[in-house]
Amino acid sequence: MRVSLSVSHAHRGCHNPLATPPHWLNKKRHLSCCYSPLVRPQSTMGNMVQCCHMLSGFCKCKDEPSGGMAERSPLLSSRDSDSSSTSTTTPADSEDDILTVSTDVPDGALHPEHFLFPDIVLSSHLGGDATLVEPMVCLLVSEEEEGKRMEVETQTQQEPQVGLPVHTATVVEKEQEVFMLQEDHEDANRKLACRTTAVSLWSEDVSGAGAEDISDEEKVDTHTDHKTEKDQRSVLLQSKTQTSHEEVGRAEMMLQADVCCEDLDDHKQPLRDIINLQEMTFSVRIKLPGADILELQVLGQTSVAELQQMLMDHELTCHRTCFSLHLDDTMLDAAMQLSSMEGLCGGMVKVVEESYSIRDARFHLRHVQDLLRSLDPTEAFNGANGRSVSHLTCFTQNRSIDGKSERSRWSPPDFLLPGSLQRPLLPLHPVHSDSEHLQCVRVLAYSSWNPPPGYRKMHGDLMYLHAVTMEGREVNITSSTRGFHLNQSTAFTFNPKPALPTILCHSLVELLSQVSSAFKKNFSSLQRRRIQQHPYERMVAPFPVFTWMAPHEDHSLDCIRVEDVHASRVGQDQHTAGQCRDWNEELQRARELPRNSPQDCLHRGRILFKTNRDFVEASRKGAVAVVDGHVMPLNPGEPPHMQMFLWNNIFFSLARDIAQHYRPLGGDAAAHAAASCDLRGVQAYTSVDTEGLHTLGSAVVDYRGFRVIAQTIVPGILEKNQEQSILYGSTDHGRTIMTHPRFVQLLEKASKPLRIQPHQVLDHRDTPVELYSGVETKGILGNDGRHYILDLLRTFPADLNFQYSEETQVNIEEVPKECQSFGYPQRHHHSLANLRPELMNAFVQHRYDTYLKIAGTHQRGGVSEWKEPVDNRKDTDHDKASGGDFDIRFNPDLCSPGVRFVSAEDLSCQRRLLWDAAAFLLSSQIPLVLQDCLDHRMAPMDGATLTSVLHQRGVNIRYLGTLLRQLDNMEDSGRHYHVQRMCVIEMVTRSAKHVFRTYLQEVEHATLSAAVSHFLNCLLTSSTLDSSDQMLSRRRSHHRRRSRSHCGRAAGAAWARLTPSELWVRIRTDAEDYYHYTLDSAFMEDHGLQRVSLLREFTIKTGIQVRMRDYTMDSRTRAIFGEEDVVNMLAVVKHVTYTASSATWLLEHAYAAVRRGHVSAAFDLVSQALMLFTSVCGALHEDTCTCLRLLGRLSYTLGQHANAVRHQERAVMSSERTRGVDHPQTIHDYTWLALYCVAAGQHCTSLRLLYRARYLTLLVTGDDHPHIALLDSMLGVVLHGLMELDLSLKFLHNASILTSKYHGATSTKHAHSHHLLALLHHSRGDFESARRHESQACSIYETQVGQNHDRSRESSKYLKDLTQQAGRSIKQDSKLTPPPQCFHTMLQQLNMTCEDDLIPLRAEESTRLRLWEVKVQDLEKCLSSNTFSAAFMEEADVLGQLAVKSVFLQSL
Repeated sequence: MRVSLSVSHAHRGCHNPLATPPHWLNKKRHLSCCYSPLVRPQSTMGNMVQCCHMLSGFCKCKDEPSGGMAERSPLLSSRDSDSSSTSTTTPADSEDDILTVSTDVPDGALHPEHFLFPDIVLSSHLGGDATLVEPMVCLLVSEEEEGKRMEVETQTQQEPQVGLPVHTATVVEKEQEVFMLQEDHEDANRKLACRTTAVSLWSEDVSGAGAEDISDEEKVDTHTDHKTEKDQRSVLLQSKTQTSHEEVGRAEMMLQADVCCEDLDDHKQPLRDIINLQEMTFSVRIKLPGADILELQVLGQTSVAELQQMLMDHELTCHRTCFSLHLDDTMLDAAMQLSSMEGLCGGMVKVVEESYSIRDARFHLRHVQDLLRSLDPTEAFNGANGRSVSHLTCFTQNRSIDGKSERSRWSPPDFLLPGSLQRPLLPLHPVHSDSEHLQCVRVLAYSSWNPPPGYRKMHGDLMYLHAVTMEGREVNITSSTRGFHLNQSTAFTFNPKPALPTILCHSLVELLSQVSSAFKKNFSSLQRRRIQQHPYERMVAPFPVFTWMAPHEDHSLDCIRVEDVHASRVGQDQHTAGQCRDWNEELQRARELPRNSPQDCLHRGRILFKTNRDFVEASRKGAVAVVDGHVMPLNPGEPPHMQMFLWNNIFFSLARDIAQHYRPLGGDAAAHAAASCDLRGVQAYTSVDTEGLHTLGSAVVDYRGFRVIAQTIVPGILEKNQEQSILYGSTDHGRTIMTHPRFVQLLEKASKPLRIQPHQVLDHRDTPVELYSGVETKGILGNDGRHYILDLLRTFPADLNFQYSEETQVNIEEVPKECQSFGYPQRHHHSLANLRPELMNAFVQHRYDTYLKIAGTHQRGGVSEWKEPVDNRKDTDHDKASGGDFDIRFNPDLCSPGVRFVSAEDLSCQRRLLWDAAAFLLSSQIPLVLQDCLDHRMAPMDGATLTSVLHQRGVNIRYLGTLLRQLDNMEDSGRHYHVQRMCVIEMVTRSAKHVFRTYLQEVEHATLSAAVSHFLNCLLTSSTLDSSDQMLSRRRSHHRRRSRSHCGRAAGAAWARLTPSELWVRIRTDAEDYYHYTLDSAFMEDHGLQRVSLLREFTIKTGIQVRMRDYTMDSRTRAIFGEEDVVNMLAVVKHVTYTASSATWLLEHAYAAVRRGHVSAAFDLVSQALMLFTSVCGALHEDTCTCLRLLGRLSYTLGQHANAVRHQERAVMSSERTRGVDHPQTIHDYTWLALYCVAAGQHCTSLRLLYRARYLTLLVTGDDHPHIALLDSMLGVVLHGLMELDLSLKFLHNASILTSKYHGATSTKHAHSHHLLALLHHSRGDFESARRHESQACSIYETQVGQNHDRSRESSKYLKDLTQQAGRSIKQDSKLTPPPQCFHTMLQQLNMTCEDDLIPLRAEESTRLRLWEVKVQDLEKCLSSNTFSAAFMEEADVLGQLAVKSVFLQSL
C-alpha cells in the first residue's frame, strides 16, 4: 500500500517559522493524514489506537473495533500477523478513513520523533555527501483550518485536481504503517512530563515527583473546551500522566543545563538552545522542472546543500544532479541554513537546471552508475563507497520458506540444535528473495572518441559516452553543457552531429528511458526496490566495514571503476583529474571554526567529522597504492623500507626503523609500535582540543604485512631542514632540546587534563629546560603561522612492568611486592610499552578515595591517626590534595633513553609513583576484570570484546599471559572457562599475526593468493598432527606437476617451505616472548578451540577475505583452502575519531538517571543525545547505535513495546552496518530485539531472531558460552509458548547445564532454569519431573534469598500445586492435559531470564503503570458485565492498548 500524505501549514505567511514559537501552539490542533483513494490497502491496519501515538494523550479512530492486533514494526510484514488476535477491519474500511488526533500539546509535539525517520533526516554532512531518507510529510494544522482541509481533501478524492500536479513524499507500506502509526498514546504525555523530571534530576534535592505532582485542577483547566462525556472521561483518565502548558513552559525555562563547549575556557552554553535547534521542523515546498510540486519536511538546521542532497536521493528527483535552488528568483547559497531565510514559509523553492561543466558531467555519470548498481551487494561485502552488509530484514519479514507450513518453520536446522558440531558458513550471509540483479543497460562507458576536439568544445561538447541497451542497440551519447543527446558516431566513424530525431535531456536517465523501453521498465523496478529497502540499509556508512567471508563476485563492465583504480588518480578528486585537496588546511580550518554558541559547536563538529572521514578514506586508498607499488617514492635511491611517499597532499611512510632512529627503543619493533602510540597521542590531544595547538591528520593502515603511516603535511616542512623547523622538543633522544614560550604555554594548558607532569631536563649545554610533554614531542611553526605538535608517542607514561632489555638497571628495592609476586618486570620487545589513560584515571580515583578516607579519619581522631595511602610512603608533590584540588600527574620521560633530569629526588618520587600505578594494575584492575567476567557484567565472545573488556579497566593486551596464569590458578576455573578460551584464541591469533606480517613481506604479488592460502592451511592444521606436513608436501608436489611454470617459482620461495609444525613453533615462541605464557602442544583440544572461530579472528585482524562456502576443517587428506578461496585482501585502518561532546555529556547523565531509577528523564536525555549524535556523526555511527539501543531498553521498561521494537531494529541494522553482521554487539542486539518482539506479540519473528543470534554465537565462540545459556532459555520459553514441547525441552535442558556451569549450581539463575523445566514438564503432563525440578528450584530460592522472598513463596506454592496434580494423576491413572502456556506467563519468564539486564523502574513510574493496570481491570469488568455506554466504548478503545502494558507490568 502506497500512502500519499498531503501537507498544510498553519501559517503560510510567516517570514521565519523558527524565529519565535508560533501563536497557534496554544490552540487545539489536529493531525490529518489523508490516504490516497487511488490505491487499496493490501492488508488491514488493525486497531489504529493500539499502534497510534503521535502527539496526543488521548486518541480516537473512526470505524475501528475495540479489539486490536499487536503492534507491529516497520520491518515486520503486514501480510501475516504473529499475534493471536486479528483485526476485523476490511480494506474498504481503511481506504476512506481519516485519522484525527485531538490534543493539547505545546511546541514539544513538533519533536522530530513524530516524523518519519527522525534520527536520519540530518544524516548528512556538509560538502555534498548528505544522505537523505524521505521524511514523512505530516504537519500539525490549526483547528480553524481543519474543516477546510477535510473539505479540500474530500474534493480531491472525488475528482482530479485541475492545474499543476502535486507530488508529496511517499514511502512504502511497511515503513509508513509503523513510523506514522506505531507509538501508543501516553508516550507524548510522558515526553512532556519528563522534562520537568529532567530539571529536578540534576538539582541538589531530587523531588522525584515527575508528572504526578501537577494538580488535577491545572490539568482540567487545559481541557475546558471539552464538554462531552467522552472528553470528560479522557481528562480523568489522564489526570496522572498529562502536563499542562504552563508547567511545560516553566520546565522548558528551567532546563538550562550547561554544556561545556569545545573552547579553551570551557565556556558554558545552555543545552536547551542545542535541543531547540534540533527540534525545529517545518515544511518546504519545492517546484520541480515539469511543473511538479514536492513537499519535504526538514529540520531547522538543514542547509541548502543538504536540501539539494535530499532531492538527489528522493525517488522523484534522484536522477538530477546539476541544479540550483531559487527562492523568489534569487539563487540560494549552498551554505545557508533554511531556518535563516525569510519568505521560505509560504513561499516555494524552485529547482533550476544549470549548465554542466566537465566536473558536473562526470559527477552525474557517477551518480547514475551508483543508482544502477544500488542493489549490487559486491561493494557492501568489501566495505567500498560507504556500503556494508545488513541481513535483519531477512529474519523480520514474515515470509514462508519453500512453502513450508507455519509449524514446520518453528523447527531450526539441525546445526542449530544443542549438541551439534556442524558449523556451516553459508548461513552467515543469507540470500534475499529479491536479490536478483536488475540490469538496466548492458554497457555504459566512456567513448573512445574522448576528449572532444577543439572545434567541438566550441559547441559545448564535454565528453562522449558509449552505451548498449538491453535490446542490443548501440548508441553514442554527447554530454554537453546543456545536457545529453544522441550523436551519429559509430565505433569507427566520428560524427558528432545530433542524431535524428534530436532528443535533448538534462538527465542521462531521461535520455536512456526514451531510447530504451527496457531501461525505463527496469529502472522503475530498481527504484521501487531501492525505496522499499529500509533507510538504514541504503544510507552510507562513514567508515568501511568489510566482511571476512564474501561470495565470489561477478565482474562486470564499469567505466567508473576503471577511473577509480587508475594509478595516476588514486586518492585525488574523483571528478576532475589533477585536483588534490589540501587535507591539512581543511582540518585546521575546521578546528579553528567558531565555537561560541551551540550552533557553532554543532557546525564545527560536523565539518571535523566529515573532513576526517574523507581523509581516512583517502589515506586508505593511498596506503594500498603505496604498498602495491603504484606511487613513486620521494627517495627512489634509498632501500625500500626507508622510502617515503607524497600523494594527494598526504605524506606516507613505512613503520620501519629509518636511519636507526628507533634503535635505542627497540628497532623495527619500536617503529611498528610507535605508529600506534603516536596515533593514541594525537587522539588524546584532539580530545583535549586546546585552542591554538594543532595536530596533524593521522591514520595507520595495515595492508599486506606492511604498516603505513599517513599524515597531513605541515606547511613549509618540506622546504627546509627538520632541525631548522623544530622550535620545541628533541630529535636526538634528548641530547639537544629546543623550547619556545608559545609551545610551553599551549602544552601547559593541555598537560593537566592529560595528567602530564611538568619536568625539567638538561640539554646539551647542561641548561635546565622545562617540558610539558615527552621529549620526543616536536613543536613546529608552520608557514601558515599555526603551532603544530607531532611525534606524540610519549603522551602516556611508561609501563615499568615491561622493560626493553635485560641490561636495563632495575633497582629491585623500588619494585613493589605486588609486581614481584607476578614475576615483573619482564623483558619486552621495545621500550614503548605505555599505560592506558583508563588505568591512570582509575589509579587517580583510587588515590582520591584513599585520601578521603584518611582525611575523614584525621578529622575524627586527630593527627596521630594519619596513614599513608600506599605502602606507608611519604606523600609527594605529585600526589597532593589541598582545598579540594587533588592533582596526580605522571612523568612521560622516565624511560626515555638519553634524557637527563635536573633533580634526582624528584625523579625518584616520580618513578615510585609510576611503580605504584603498575602495581595497582596487577593487584586491582586485573582482579576486577576477572570479577566482571565472574559476575557476568562482561562476557567476551571474541577478541574485539575481550580487548574492550581489558581496556575498560585500563589493562593492556600484553597482560594476556598474566590473566591466563590467574585463571589457571583459580579454584573454580570452570566458571571462567569461556574467558580462558577467549584469551587463548586472542593470544594465538595475535602471535600468528606477528608471524604472518614477516611471512607476507617476502611474498611476490603474483603469488599472494597461493601464499595466503598456504599460511591458512598451516594455521588451521592442528600442531599435533605430524601427517599434515606430509599432506601439504604432497599437495605442493601435485600442484607443481599440474602447473610447472607458475608453481615452480613459488615452490622455491621461502613461504612455500613453511610447514604447520614450524608455524606453530613460531606462534608458541612469539606467545612466550611477547605475553610470557607457555602454550601446550595440545592447547586447542584442551581449551576446546574451534577452527572456525580461529579463522574468523585471524582474517579480521589481517584483512583477509575468503570465499563464502563451507570448509571441511577436520580433513587430514586434503588442504582446507585453495588459491581460489582467498578472494581479496583489504586494508585495516586505525584513525582518530570525532564525536559530539554535548551529546556525550547528555548520554553520561542519562546513564546516571538510569542508575537512579529516573527512566522517563533518562529517555528524554537519550533522545536529545541521539539528535546531536545524528547531526554530527550521521545515523550510522556507534554512538547513535548506543542511543538507539538504550532507547529501546527504556521503552521496553516503560511498557512501550512498539517503540522498543522500532528503536531496537534501527540499533540492530546500525550495528550490522558499523560493526559487522557477526559482531558480538550485533548478537546481543538480535537477542534484545527478539525479547521486544515477544512483548509486541510477534512470536514467530522472535523465534527467527533467536535462531539467528544462536547461529552467530556458535560461529563466533562455540556452544560453550554463557550467552548460549541465555539464548537457549529464551528459545525454550518461546517454543513452549508455541507448544513445541519436545524442541523446547532440548534447549531448556542445555541451558540448565550451561547455567549450572557458569552461574553455579546453587545460583538463582539455575533455580530459574529448574523452574522453566518444571513448567515445560507440567505442560507435557509429566508431573513427577515437574515436581522434581520445582523442588530443586524452591530449595535454591530458600537458600539464596530466604523463605519470605516473593520467588520462594511463588515457587513453594507452585510446588504444592504440582504435588496435588501429580497425586490426582496417579489416582486417575491417566495424565491430565494442562492448558497451554499463556502470553502473560511467557513474557514473565522471559523477563525473569533477562532480569540482570533490565532497567529497574522508579517507584513513581511503577505506580503510574499500576494505575493503568487498575483501569484495564475495571474496563474488563465493565465489558464482561455489559454495563457500559456508547461513549464509554470510545474510552474503552483508548484503554485497549493498555492491556499489553498490564501484562508486561505483571511480569516485572
